[in-house]
Amino acid sequence: MHYLIVSFSYKHADLEVRERLSYTDDAKEQCMRKMMQSPNINEVILLNTCNRTEFIVSCDDIEEAKNHILTVLELKAQLPREELVRSSDIFDDSTAIHHLFSVAASIDSMVVGETQIAGQLKDAFRFALERKFCDKKLSRAISHAFKCAAKVRNATDISSKPVSIASVALATMKENVVLDGKRALVIGVGEMSEIAAKHLVSEGIETFITNRTHQKAQILADECGAKTYPFGDLHKGVNEFDIIFTATSSQTPIITSDIVEECDFARFWFDLAIPRDIETPKLDNIHLYVIDDLQKTVEENIAERKQYVRQAQAIIGRGVVEFFEWLDALNVEPVIKEIYQKAYKAAEEEAKRAVQKGFIPKEYEANAKKMAEQALKRFLHDMTKKMREATHEAKSDTITGALQYILNEEKDNIPDKYKLQMQKG
Repeated sequence: MHYLIVSFSYKHADLEVRERLSYTDDAKEQCMRKMMQSPNINEVILLNTCNRTEFIVSCDDIEEAKNHILTVLELKAQLPREELVRSSDIFDDSTAIHHLFSVAASIDSMVVGETQIAGQLKDAFRFALERKFCDKKLSRAISHAFKCAAKVRNATDISSKPVSIASVALATMKENVVLDGKRALVIGVGEMSEIAAKHLVSEGIETFITNRTHQKAQILADECGAKTYPFGDLHKGVNEFDIIFTATSSQTPIITSDIVEECDFARFWFDLAIPRDIETPKLDNIHLYVIDDLQKTVEENIAERKQYVRQAQAIIGRGVVEFFEWLDALNVEPVIKEIYQKAYKAAEEEAKRAVQKGFIPKEYEANAKKMAEQALKRFLHDMTKKMREATHEAKSDTITGALQYILNEEKDNIPDKYKLQMQKG
Protein backbone atom coordinates (compact mmCIF):
# COMPACT_ATOMS: atom_id res chain seq x y z
CA MET A 1 0.00 0.00 0.00
CA HIS A 2 1.24 3.49 -0.88
CA TYR A 3 0.16 7.05 -0.20
CA LEU A 4 -0.08 9.44 -3.17
CA ILE A 5 -1.08 13.10 -3.44
CA VAL A 6 -1.57 14.92 -6.73
CA SER A 7 -1.71 18.62 -5.89
CA PHE A 8 -2.67 21.69 -7.92
CA SER A 9 -1.99 24.69 -5.69
CA TYR A 10 -1.26 28.39 -5.96
CA LYS A 11 2.45 27.48 -6.08
CA HIS A 12 2.46 26.05 -9.61
CA ALA A 13 -1.13 26.09 -10.90
CA ASP A 14 -2.35 29.47 -12.09
CA LEU A 15 -5.83 30.76 -11.43
CA GLU A 16 -7.25 29.50 -14.73
CA VAL A 17 -6.06 25.93 -14.08
CA ARG A 18 -7.45 26.00 -10.53
CA GLU A 19 -10.77 27.27 -11.88
CA ARG A 20 -10.96 24.35 -14.30
CA LEU A 21 -10.32 21.96 -11.40
CA SER A 22 -12.95 23.35 -9.04
CA TYR A 23 -15.85 21.12 -8.00
CA THR A 24 -19.36 21.39 -6.66
CA ASP A 25 -20.35 18.71 -4.13
CA ASP A 26 -22.10 16.67 -6.81
CA ALA A 27 -19.12 16.97 -9.12
CA LYS A 28 -16.78 15.95 -6.28
CA GLU A 29 -18.70 12.74 -5.72
CA GLN A 30 -18.73 11.95 -9.42
CA CYS A 31 -15.00 12.66 -9.70
CA MET A 32 -14.09 10.43 -6.74
CA ARG A 33 -16.24 7.68 -8.17
CA LYS A 34 -14.19 7.87 -11.36
CA MET A 35 -10.96 7.80 -9.34
CA MET A 36 -12.11 4.62 -7.59
CA GLN A 37 -12.64 2.89 -10.93
CA SER A 38 -8.90 2.28 -11.03
CA PRO A 39 -8.00 -1.14 -9.59
CA ASN A 40 -4.88 0.49 -8.14
CA ILE A 41 -6.70 3.12 -6.06
CA ASN A 42 -8.16 1.95 -2.74
CA GLU A 43 -9.31 5.20 -1.14
CA VAL A 44 -9.54 8.86 -2.16
CA ILE A 45 -10.16 12.29 -0.63
CA LEU A 46 -10.67 15.41 -2.74
CA LEU A 47 -9.58 18.65 -1.08
CA ASN A 48 -10.88 21.63 -3.05
CA THR A 49 -10.30 25.20 -1.80
CA CYS A 50 -9.67 28.59 -3.40
CA ASN A 51 -5.93 27.91 -3.35
CA ARG A 52 -5.68 24.20 -4.08
CA THR A 53 -7.26 21.10 -5.53
CA GLU A 54 -5.64 17.94 -4.19
CA PHE A 55 -6.31 14.25 -4.64
CA ILE A 56 -5.19 12.31 -1.57
CA VAL A 57 -5.21 8.57 -2.25
CA SER A 58 -4.00 5.23 -0.99
CA CYS A 59 -3.00 2.96 -3.84
CA ASP A 60 -1.24 -0.27 -4.76
CA ASP A 61 0.79 1.13 -7.65
CA ILE A 62 1.88 4.77 -7.59
CA GLU A 63 2.56 5.18 -11.31
CA GLU A 64 -0.69 3.53 -12.41
CA ALA A 65 -2.71 5.52 -9.87
CA LYS A 66 -1.08 8.81 -10.92
CA ASN A 67 -1.78 8.12 -14.60
CA HIS A 68 -5.42 7.31 -13.86
CA ILE A 69 -5.87 10.54 -11.87
CA LEU A 70 -4.34 12.63 -14.67
CA THR A 71 -6.53 10.89 -17.26
CA VAL A 72 -9.67 11.78 -15.28
CA LEU A 73 -8.47 15.37 -14.91
CA GLU A 74 -7.69 15.76 -18.59
CA LEU A 75 -11.39 15.22 -19.31
CA LYS A 76 -12.51 17.49 -16.47
CA ALA A 77 -10.17 20.42 -17.18
CA GLN A 78 -9.98 20.03 -20.96
CA LEU A 79 -6.24 20.63 -20.70
CA PRO A 80 -3.38 18.59 -22.20
CA ARG A 81 -1.60 16.24 -19.82
CA GLU A 82 1.67 18.14 -20.23
CA GLU A 83 0.08 21.28 -18.80
CA LEU A 84 -1.52 19.35 -15.92
CA VAL A 85 1.83 17.76 -15.06
CA ARG A 86 3.57 21.15 -15.26
CA SER A 87 0.95 22.69 -12.96
CA SER A 88 1.01 19.91 -10.38
CA ASP A 89 3.10 18.62 -7.51
CA ILE A 90 3.23 14.85 -7.06
CA PHE A 91 4.00 13.42 -3.61
CA ASP A 92 4.25 9.74 -2.71
CA ASP A 93 4.66 7.76 0.50
CA SER A 94 6.75 9.74 3.04
CA THR A 95 6.67 12.95 0.95
CA ALA A 96 2.87 12.58 0.63
CA ILE A 97 2.46 12.29 4.40
CA HIS A 98 4.85 15.21 4.93
CA HIS A 99 2.81 17.33 2.52
CA LEU A 100 -0.49 16.32 4.15
CA PHE A 101 0.84 17.24 7.60
CA SER A 102 2.14 20.57 6.24
CA VAL A 103 -1.24 21.38 4.70
CA ALA A 104 -3.08 20.52 7.94
CA ALA A 105 -0.66 22.70 9.93
CA SER A 106 -1.20 25.56 7.43
CA ILE A 107 2.48 26.03 6.63
CA ASP A 108 1.79 25.14 2.99
CA SER A 109 -0.99 27.72 2.77
CA MET A 110 -0.71 30.94 0.77
CA VAL A 111 -1.28 32.68 4.11
CA VAL A 112 0.90 30.83 6.62
CA GLY A 113 -0.94 30.17 9.87
CA GLU A 114 -4.41 30.70 8.38
CA THR A 115 -7.13 28.91 10.28
CA GLN A 116 -9.50 27.92 7.48
CA ILE A 117 -7.54 25.00 6.02
CA ALA A 118 -8.04 22.71 9.03
CA GLY A 119 -11.82 23.01 8.69
CA GLN A 120 -11.64 22.56 4.92
CA LEU A 121 -9.56 19.40 5.30
CA LYS A 122 -11.96 18.03 7.92
CA ASP A 123 -14.89 18.72 5.62
CA ALA A 124 -13.16 16.98 2.71
CA PHE A 125 -12.38 13.96 4.88
CA ARG A 126 -15.93 13.78 6.26
CA PHE A 127 -17.37 14.09 2.73
CA ALA A 128 -15.26 11.15 1.49
CA LEU A 129 -15.84 9.04 4.62
CA GLU A 130 -19.63 9.42 4.56
CA ARG A 131 -19.70 8.33 0.92
CA LYS A 132 -17.33 5.41 1.58
CA PHE A 133 -14.54 6.74 -0.63
CA CYS A 134 -12.07 6.43 2.22
CA ASP A 135 -11.52 4.00 5.07
CA LYS A 136 -8.78 2.99 7.50
CA LYS A 137 -5.74 3.84 5.39
CA LEU A 138 -6.56 7.50 4.78
CA SER A 139 -8.35 7.86 8.13
CA ARG A 140 -5.10 6.97 9.87
CA ALA A 141 -3.15 9.55 7.87
CA ILE A 142 -5.74 12.30 8.38
CA SER A 143 -5.99 11.59 12.11
CA HIS A 144 -2.22 11.87 12.52
CA ALA A 145 -2.20 15.02 10.34
CA PHE A 146 -4.60 16.76 12.75
CA LYS A 147 -2.59 15.59 15.77
CA CYS A 148 0.56 17.00 14.17
CA ALA A 149 -1.22 20.27 13.35
CA ALA A 150 -2.31 20.58 16.98
CA LYS A 151 1.31 20.11 18.11
CA VAL A 152 2.39 22.86 15.73
CA ARG A 153 -0.26 25.25 17.07
CA ASN A 154 0.59 24.46 20.68
CA ALA A 155 4.38 24.64 20.28
CA THR A 156 4.65 27.72 18.05
CA ASP A 157 3.01 31.12 17.64
CA ILE A 158 2.21 30.44 14.00
CA SER A 159 -1.51 31.02 14.57
CA SER A 160 -1.22 33.52 17.42
CA LYS A 161 -2.64 36.24 15.18
CA PRO A 162 -5.32 34.44 13.13
CA VAL A 163 -5.16 35.37 9.47
CA SER A 164 -6.92 34.26 6.32
CA ILE A 165 -7.12 35.03 2.64
CA ALA A 166 -9.98 37.36 3.49
CA SER A 167 -7.97 39.28 6.08
CA VAL A 168 -5.02 39.55 3.66
CA ALA A 169 -7.38 40.95 1.01
CA LEU A 170 -8.64 43.53 3.48
CA ALA A 171 -5.07 44.46 4.46
CA THR A 172 -4.37 45.04 0.77
CA MET A 173 -7.51 47.17 0.54
CA LYS A 174 -6.40 49.37 3.46
CA GLU A 175 -3.11 50.03 1.66
CA ASN A 176 -4.90 51.24 -1.46
CA VAL A 177 -8.20 52.75 -0.33
CA VAL A 178 -9.08 55.71 1.89
CA LEU A 179 -11.86 54.14 3.92
CA ASP A 180 -13.61 57.26 5.19
CA GLY A 181 -17.15 57.52 3.84
CA LYS A 182 -16.95 54.27 1.86
CA ARG A 183 -19.78 51.75 1.58
CA ALA A 184 -19.12 48.02 1.07
CA LEU A 185 -21.16 45.14 -0.30
CA VAL A 186 -20.27 41.57 0.69
CA ILE A 187 -21.68 38.91 -1.63
CA GLY A 188 -22.14 35.45 -0.11
CA VAL A 189 -22.38 34.12 3.44
CA GLY A 190 -19.47 31.65 3.67
CA GLU A 191 -16.56 31.79 6.09
CA MET A 192 -14.55 34.25 3.98
CA SER A 193 -17.57 36.52 3.61
CA GLU A 194 -18.09 36.46 7.38
CA ILE A 195 -14.44 37.37 8.04
CA ALA A 196 -14.61 40.18 5.47
CA ALA A 197 -17.86 41.58 6.86
CA LYS A 198 -16.56 41.62 10.43
CA HIS A 199 -13.34 43.37 9.37
CA LEU A 200 -15.21 45.94 7.29
CA VAL A 201 -17.63 46.74 10.13
CA SER A 202 -14.74 47.00 12.61
CA GLU A 203 -13.15 49.61 10.30
CA GLY A 204 -16.30 51.71 10.57
CA ILE A 205 -17.39 51.03 6.98
CA GLU A 206 -21.11 50.87 6.29
CA THR A 207 -21.41 47.24 5.21
CA PHE A 208 -24.21 45.40 3.41
CA ILE A 209 -24.55 41.65 2.85
CA THR A 210 -26.38 40.01 -0.02
CA ASN A 211 -27.07 36.40 -0.84
CA ARG A 212 -29.45 34.39 -3.02
CA THR A 213 -31.13 33.24 0.22
CA HIS A 214 -32.12 36.43 2.03
CA GLN A 215 -32.58 34.66 5.39
CA LYS A 216 -28.92 33.58 5.42
CA ALA A 217 -27.84 37.12 4.57
CA GLN A 218 -29.95 38.45 7.45
CA ILE A 219 -28.41 35.99 9.94
CA LEU A 220 -24.87 36.99 8.97
CA ALA A 221 -25.76 40.70 8.96
CA ASP A 222 -27.16 40.42 12.49
CA GLU A 223 -23.99 38.64 13.67
CA CYS A 224 -21.69 41.25 12.13
CA GLY A 225 -23.63 44.43 12.76
CA ALA A 226 -24.20 44.91 9.02
CA LYS A 227 -27.27 45.47 6.85
CA THR A 228 -28.77 43.38 4.05
CA TYR A 229 -29.08 44.20 0.37
CA PRO A 230 -31.53 42.51 -2.05
CA PHE A 231 -29.73 40.00 -4.25
CA GLY A 232 -32.17 40.80 -7.05
CA ASP A 233 -30.77 44.36 -7.10
CA LEU A 234 -27.17 43.25 -7.57
CA HIS A 235 -27.14 44.84 -11.05
CA LYS A 236 -27.71 48.17 -9.28
CA GLY A 237 -25.35 47.45 -6.38
CA VAL A 238 -22.29 46.96 -8.57
CA ASN A 239 -22.70 50.59 -9.65
CA GLU A 240 -23.47 52.01 -6.19
CA PHE A 241 -20.89 50.57 -3.79
CA ASP A 242 -17.27 51.70 -3.43
CA ILE A 243 -16.10 48.27 -2.24
CA ILE A 244 -17.36 44.83 -3.27
CA PHE A 245 -16.13 41.64 -1.69
CA THR A 246 -17.30 38.35 -3.17
CA ALA A 247 -16.54 34.71 -2.41
CA THR A 248 -19.45 32.55 -3.50
CA SER A 249 -19.59 28.97 -4.75
CA SER A 250 -21.20 29.94 -8.06
CA GLN A 251 -19.80 28.06 -11.04
CA THR A 252 -20.35 31.07 -13.33
CA PRO A 253 -19.65 34.81 -12.86
CA ILE A 254 -22.35 36.69 -10.97
CA ILE A 255 -20.98 40.12 -11.91
CA THR A 256 -20.84 40.25 -15.69
CA SER A 257 -19.71 43.05 -17.98
CA ASP A 258 -23.24 43.79 -19.19
CA ILE A 259 -24.41 45.02 -15.75
CA VAL A 260 -21.39 47.25 -15.06
CA GLU A 261 -21.88 50.94 -15.82
CA GLU A 262 -19.52 53.91 -15.93
CA CYS A 263 -19.39 55.75 -12.57
CA ASP A 264 -17.63 58.93 -11.46
CA PHE A 265 -15.99 57.29 -8.41
CA ALA A 266 -13.30 54.62 -8.01
CA ARG A 267 -14.46 51.11 -7.18
CA PHE A 268 -12.43 48.42 -5.45
CA TRP A 269 -13.52 44.83 -6.02
CA PHE A 270 -12.11 41.74 -4.30
CA ASP A 271 -12.95 38.42 -5.94
CA LEU A 272 -11.76 35.51 -3.79
CA ALA A 273 -13.93 32.87 -5.43
CA ILE A 274 -12.78 29.87 -7.45
CA PRO A 275 -14.18 29.87 -10.13
CA ARG A 276 -14.16 33.66 -10.24
CA ASP A 277 -17.36 35.60 -9.47
CA ILE A 278 -16.42 38.68 -11.49
CA GLU A 279 -15.73 39.06 -15.18
CA THR A 280 -12.69 41.29 -15.73
CA PRO A 281 -14.08 44.85 -15.99
CA LYS A 282 -13.11 47.09 -18.89
CA LEU A 283 -13.37 50.39 -17.00
CA ASP A 284 -10.23 52.11 -15.73
CA ASN A 285 -11.65 53.24 -12.38
CA ILE A 286 -12.55 49.70 -11.29
CA HIS A 287 -9.68 48.08 -9.42
CA LEU A 288 -10.13 44.29 -9.32
CA TYR A 289 -8.10 42.06 -7.02
CA VAL A 290 -8.19 38.26 -7.29
CA ILE A 291 -6.52 35.72 -5.03
CA ASP A 292 -3.26 35.63 -6.94
CA ASP A 293 -2.90 39.44 -6.70
CA LEU A 294 -2.29 39.17 -2.95
CA GLN A 295 1.24 37.80 -3.36
CA LYS A 296 3.05 40.82 -1.91
CA THR A 297 1.14 40.68 1.37
CA VAL A 298 1.50 36.89 1.40
CA GLU A 299 5.30 37.15 1.09
CA GLU A 300 5.38 39.64 3.97
CA ASN A 301 3.28 37.21 6.02
CA ILE A 302 5.73 34.37 5.32
CA ALA A 303 8.72 36.56 6.23
CA GLU A 304 7.10 37.54 9.54
CA ARG A 305 6.43 33.90 10.41
CA LYS A 306 9.70 32.42 9.13
CA GLN A 307 10.87 31.40 12.59
CA TYR A 308 7.57 29.67 13.34
CA VAL A 309 7.66 27.89 9.99
CA ARG A 310 11.09 26.43 10.82
CA GLN A 311 9.78 25.23 14.18
CA ALA A 312 6.71 23.77 12.50
CA GLN A 313 8.78 21.95 9.89
CA ALA A 314 10.82 20.27 12.63
CA ILE A 315 7.62 19.11 14.36
CA ILE A 316 6.20 17.84 11.07
CA GLY A 317 9.43 15.99 10.25
CA ARG A 318 9.26 14.15 13.58
CA GLY A 319 5.53 13.55 13.06
CA VAL A 320 6.13 11.84 9.72
CA VAL A 321 8.76 9.52 11.23
CA GLU A 322 6.43 8.68 14.14
CA PHE A 323 3.56 7.99 11.75
CA PHE A 324 5.52 5.43 9.75
CA GLU A 325 6.88 3.85 12.93
CA TRP A 326 3.29 3.51 14.12
CA LEU A 327 2.28 1.96 10.78
CA ASP A 328 5.14 -0.52 11.05
CA ALA A 329 4.00 -1.41 14.56
CA LEU A 330 0.54 -2.10 13.15
CA ASN A 331 2.09 -4.35 10.54
CA VAL A 332 4.03 -6.44 13.03
CA GLU A 333 1.14 -7.05 15.46
CA PRO A 334 -0.75 -9.47 13.15
CA VAL A 335 2.54 -11.33 12.61
CA ILE A 336 3.06 -11.71 16.38
CA LYS A 337 -0.52 -12.87 16.77
CA GLU A 338 -0.04 -15.51 14.10
CA ILE A 339 3.18 -16.74 15.77
CA TYR A 340 1.33 -17.28 19.04
CA GLN A 341 -1.58 -18.98 17.27
CA LYS A 342 0.79 -21.42 15.58
CA ALA A 343 2.61 -22.00 18.88
CA TYR A 344 -0.64 -22.76 20.75
CA LYS A 345 -1.77 -25.08 17.97
CA ALA A 346 1.54 -26.95 18.27
CA ALA A 347 1.08 -27.20 22.07
CA GLU A 348 -2.41 -28.66 21.59
CA GLU A 349 -1.19 -31.19 19.02
CA GLU A 350 1.73 -32.28 21.21
CA ALA A 351 -0.52 -32.74 24.24
CA LYS A 352 -2.82 -34.97 22.16
CA ARG A 353 0.15 -36.91 20.77
CA ALA A 354 1.51 -37.46 24.28
CA VAL A 355 -1.81 -39.02 25.30
CA GLN A 356 -2.04 -41.13 22.14
CA LYS A 357 1.51 -42.44 22.66
CA GLY A 358 0.78 -43.26 26.27
CA PHE A 359 3.32 -40.79 27.64
CA ILE A 360 0.67 -39.24 29.95
CA PRO A 361 -2.84 -40.28 31.06
CA LYS A 362 -5.79 -38.69 29.24
CA GLU A 363 -6.83 -36.77 32.37
CA TYR A 364 -3.49 -34.85 32.25
CA GLU A 365 -3.95 -33.69 28.64
CA ALA A 366 -5.28 -30.21 29.56
CA ASN A 367 -2.45 -29.66 32.08
CA ALA A 368 0.13 -30.81 29.55
CA LYS A 369 -1.29 -28.39 26.98
CA LYS A 370 -1.23 -25.52 29.47
CA MET A 371 2.36 -26.29 30.49
CA ALA A 372 3.45 -26.37 26.82
CA GLU A 373 1.71 -23.04 26.18
CA GLN A 374 3.42 -21.42 29.18
CA ALA A 375 6.81 -22.70 28.03
CA LEU A 376 6.20 -21.32 24.54
CA LYS A 377 5.02 -17.97 25.92
CA ARG A 378 8.17 -17.69 28.01
CA PHE A 379 10.27 -18.60 24.97
CA LEU A 380 8.47 -16.15 22.66
CA HIS A 381 8.32 -13.20 25.09
CA ASP A 382 11.80 -11.81 24.45
CA MET A 383 11.57 -12.61 20.74
CA THR A 384 8.31 -10.73 20.20
CA LYS A 385 9.57 -7.85 22.34
CA LYS A 386 12.55 -7.49 20.00
CA MET A 387 10.21 -7.70 16.99
CA ARG A 388 8.23 -4.72 18.30
CA GLU A 389 11.44 -2.79 18.99
CA ALA A 390 12.65 -3.57 15.46
CA THR A 391 9.70 -1.65 14.00
CA HIS A 392 11.58 1.56 14.88
CA GLU A 393 14.58 0.60 12.75
CA ALA A 394 15.15 1.66 9.15
CA LYS A 395 14.83 -1.88 7.76
CA SER A 396 11.71 -2.79 9.72
CA ASP A 397 9.73 -3.48 6.54
CA THR A 398 12.28 -6.13 5.52
CA ILE A 399 12.09 -7.78 8.95
CA THR A 400 8.29 -7.81 8.91
CA GLY A 401 8.26 -9.11 5.35
CA ALA A 402 10.67 -11.94 6.21
CA LEU A 403 8.51 -13.01 9.14
CA GLN A 404 5.40 -12.94 6.95
CA TYR A 405 7.22 -15.06 4.41
CA ILE A 406 8.18 -17.65 7.07
CA LEU A 407 4.66 -17.80 8.50
CA ASN A 408 2.79 -18.02 5.19
CA GLU A 409 2.36 -21.46 3.77
CA GLU A 410 -0.17 -21.70 0.95
CA LYS A 411 -1.19 -18.02 1.08
CA ASP A 412 0.92 -15.74 -1.07
CA ASN A 413 0.24 -12.18 0.04
CA ILE A 414 3.84 -11.09 0.45
CA PRO A 415 4.52 -7.68 -1.13
CA ASP A 416 6.82 -7.88 -4.13
CA LYS A 417 9.46 -5.65 -2.53
CA TYR A 418 9.86 -8.14 0.32
CA LYS A 419 10.21 -11.04 -2.11
CA LEU A 420 12.93 -9.22 -4.02
CA GLN A 421 14.81 -8.33 -0.85
CA MET A 422 14.66 -11.95 0.35
CA GLN A 423 15.77 -13.30 -3.01
CA LYS A 424 18.74 -10.93 -2.96
CA GLY A 425 19.53 -12.05 0.58
